[in-house]
Amino acid sequence: MISRWEKVKLEVRDLHQQLFYRPLLSAVSGLSQEDLELTSAQAQDRLAAIGFGDTKGALAHISALTTGLSRRAAIQRQLLPVLLQWFAEGTDPDAALLAFRRLSEDLGDSHWYLRMLRDSSGAAKRMTQVFSTSRLATSLFEKMPEAAAWFDREDELEPDTLASLNAQFEAIVSRHEDAELAAASIRAIRRKETLRVAMGAALGIIDLERTSQGLTDLTESYLIAIQEIATKFLIEKQGPLCHELAIVAMGRFGGAELGFGSDADVMFVYRVLGQDVNKAQAEAEILVSEIRRLSSDQSLEFELDLDLRPEGKNGPIVRSIDSYAAYYKRWAGTWESQALLRARLISGEQAISSVFIELIDQYRYPEAIEQAAIVEIRRIKARVEVERLPQGADPKRHLKLGRGSISDVEWLVQLFQLKYASANPLIQTPHTLPALEQMEACGLINNSDARVLKEAWVLSSSIRSNAMLYLNKRTDVLPLDRQQLEGIARLNGYPRGGASSLEQDYLAATRRGRAVFEKLFFD
Repeated sequence: MISRWEKVKLEVRDLHQQLFYRPLLSAVSGLSQEDLELTSAQAQDRLAAIGFGDTKGALAHISALTTGLSRRAAIQRQLLPVLLQWFAEGTDPDAALLAFRRLSEDLGDSHWYLRMLRDSSGAAKRMTQVFSTSRLATSLFEKMPEAAAWFDREDELEPDTLASLNAQFEAIVSRHEDAELAAASIRAIRRKETLRVAMGAALGIIDLERTSQGLTDLTESYLIAIQEIATKFLIEKQGPLCHELAIVAMGRFGGAELGFGSDADVMFVYRVLGQDVNKAQAEAEILVSEIRRLSSDQSLEFELDLDLRPEGKNGPIVRSIDSYAAYYKRWAGTWESQALLRARLISGEQAISSVFIELIDQYRYPEAIEQAAIVEIRRIKARVEVERLPQGADPKRHLKLGRGSISDVEWLVQLFQLKYASANPLIQTPHTLPALEQMEACGLINNSDARVLKEAWVLSSSIRSNAMLYLNKRTDVLPLDRQQLEGIARLNGYPRGGASSLEQDYLAATRRGRAVFEKLFFD
């Protein structure tokens, strides 16, 4: 009975394609199916019925893809009925069809591409899903159409490992004699690997945790390679350096919690080699400026954010370990101790990393924290909610600074780390969720509160990252636009028509998160 039912389903699907989708092709490509010929207006009506907005443009794309006697046109005439159906199942069929046309124009004469779409068991389906759910991935495909080969195998859409990335970048650094060419190659790999992560996330192959780790590993390896390039060519220019530089990841980068579109917060620290302190400072400033310049990428936005350094935007862009020690001893504010909770060295020899970590641990994991400092943290948090929330923004919908969203959970975790991490080494971690889990394990919060906070943080983080993945632009606000909300909902694993469910789930999760935050943060 079941096998018969499955057979009937296939027959019905085939009939549906023949009666609904194939006439669309005959309307624009001159196929000899006279009984099913549609007028252009009828074809546009049919496209509108399945979700296309620009039906005239869609017909033009179909015509360009299927008209002619070439092998490519013949194969695309075979594929398009089912592809149109799959495009229509996505959230943006117009963008998906346009992306397919562009890809086919770039690769259509490549035998492997046509063969993959025709013969692969899942490549065409994966392609339609990515093109209809991720404008970020689609925009990157325009620069790297050859990445379509990854559609053939799901295991190609797993983020590359840190070790593999380091090996790729190191090979480029070692073989290039020109800093600009080396940096350009490094930037191209970053774009390629970002596309790989974006494809995996759009297809649901990787979850939020693996997406964040993949993007963090990529950013870490990228900066290490850029530092190596800048250092190599600075040495060639002026001889051996009298300093050794290290990069400190901060914020969400330090926590290995990057999403699509996240900033890379860093600080730079060095140790002096020799006796000439002034020369070491001057060299370090030149090197950091080169790292910032070479890492900047207009094709896939990347800018280093140094605002978490001592004195913020007014402070020097790089300091020696001794300078950090002197500053923190005399001037360290509570907010800086809090920022250091996320500090994680990603480059530099053991001689510098161990000394720097020992230095900052005394500030981020104090044996005791004064009540005045706790009051100051609460005051700063209240001020942030008022001053940093964009004018007119609904605090219930702001994914980063809103009530019960990302910042509430992170500020609570960080307050508990400042208060209790010295006596509970297990919560001495820059990572939010592991710290939260260890807070529960240590009995600092109960299971119910931990679960509520985790749910609010994960959902807020996932929506924020997937908004960039879908829209290809940064936003920190849960959209009111239903199509945008639907696209983000689909990337979050909701079924078709899940926009309202995602919205309700977010508002409920953050409402519960805010209640727990207020109970514990002000206790």
